[in-house]
Amino acid sequence: MKLKGLRWWVIGLIALATVINYIDRQALVVLWPSIAEDLYPDKSTTERKEIYALISVVFMFSYAFGQSIFGKIFDKVGTRIGFVLSIGFWSISTALHALANGVLSFAFFRSILGISEAGNWPGAAKGNAEWFPSNERAFAQGLFNSGAAIGGIIAIPTIAFLTVYFSWQMIFVIVGLIGLLWLIPWLILVKAPPKDHPWLTAAEKAHILGGQKLKEEVVDTKKLEEYNPSAGELLSRKQSWGVIIASAAIDPIWWLFVFWIPIYLSEVYGMDVKAIGIYGWVPYVGAMLGAWFGGLYAQNRLKAGWNVNKTRKVVITLGCVIMLPALLALSSPGSPIAAVLIMAVVLFGFQTAIGNVQTLPSDLYGKKTVGTLSGFAGTAAKLSGAGLVALVPMLTVGGNYAPAFIIGAVLAFIVIASVWILIPKIEPLKSKN
Repeated sequence: MKLKGLRWWVIGLIALATVINYIDRQALVVLWPSIAEDLYPDKSTTERKEIYALISVVFMFSYAFGQSIFGKIFDKVGTRIGFVLSIGFWSISTALHALANGVLSFAFFRSILGISEAGNWPGAAKGNAEWFPSNERAFAQGLFNSGAAIGGIIAIPTIAFLTVYFSWQMIFVIVGLIGLLWLIPWLILVKAPPKDHPWLTAAEKAHILGGQKLKEEVVDTKKLEEYNPSAGELLSRKQSWGVIIASAAIDPIWWLFVFWIPIYLSEVYGMDVKAIGIYGWVPYVGAMLGAWFGGLYAQNRLKAGWNVNKTRKVVITLGCVIMLPALLALSSPGSPIAAVLIMAVVLFGFQTAIGNVQTLPSDLYGKKTVGTLSGFAGTAAKLSGAGLVALVPMLTVGGNYAPAFIIGAVLAFIVIASVWILIPKIEPLKSKN
């Protein structure tokens, strides 16, 4: 049997895995207001937020750790089995949340979830590299990246709807089963890499492998020209710190909203889980549109003749300029509709900028150094994100979230400053010698 367009079925399944990834992670976020009241009836609102922040920080540190672990696992066992391990463990850990009854048990299950969910991203990147020629990878990457925003859009109303019929414990079990069901079409469809897949047509196999071979030949001709410094030399360059600081400044803005939108709506507007389901998905629509806009606008400007330096700086600055007034406006948004719409603007700006921030390592260094700088930047981003998440309970005592949003605006300004000041020109660097 031959299946036309098999590569698109594969990337479609990976995009669906990304959607499930966010549904599983958002389940606790949406359910927490009601779970917290059940588990901690004698605690104050601030004390419940502190418990939630601690559990969320455990997830973030585990998530950062898991990216390194699963990157190696996927390289060792391949995309097919790598996804089985990643989504299998995160689905089981999601279902096990039903057994949690306190800080330690929630933190333990969130830790397993964070480590295993992190595998989705190196797995998606590896799957993209395996199944697509180089000239189609940008579009394929956009498909599975948009799954994060789509997952946010779907997760909040879905979880809220399930609360009408099921207990919070059963909801975790149901959501966990969705990921396990995903494994069935994945194991059936992804029998082998493209080179050996029996369902791949000859034309599609030639299209995939031919495009990859061409890319490898181009890379080989440039190998000697690439600048791949040691880690010490890498960190001695101010451009590297521009990337690290920009990443550390922009990432907490995303986590601020991912972890706190439902709690914000519950505390500020008195919403229950069902009402959160009506409003809470709106900001992620902005994120989805921003992810598409940022990539397409940068691509359009490059085709129009702009150089990489101008394109990256303009798009990153545009995203941050969109975020700045919106974050300040959230200090006093008025109605809940206005609040979620302003949040959508913030996440639109964030996604416009973040994709171009993430390309900076490859704009500056050779391919053997890109992973190192991306790793430094990613670690800094997760640490700063965890720091802001941990501070939120102290910043928002009494339900006043203005200090947290003002910090977000300051971070957006830092992103602009770090890119313009520390990276005078975004171009391939050369050795100081």
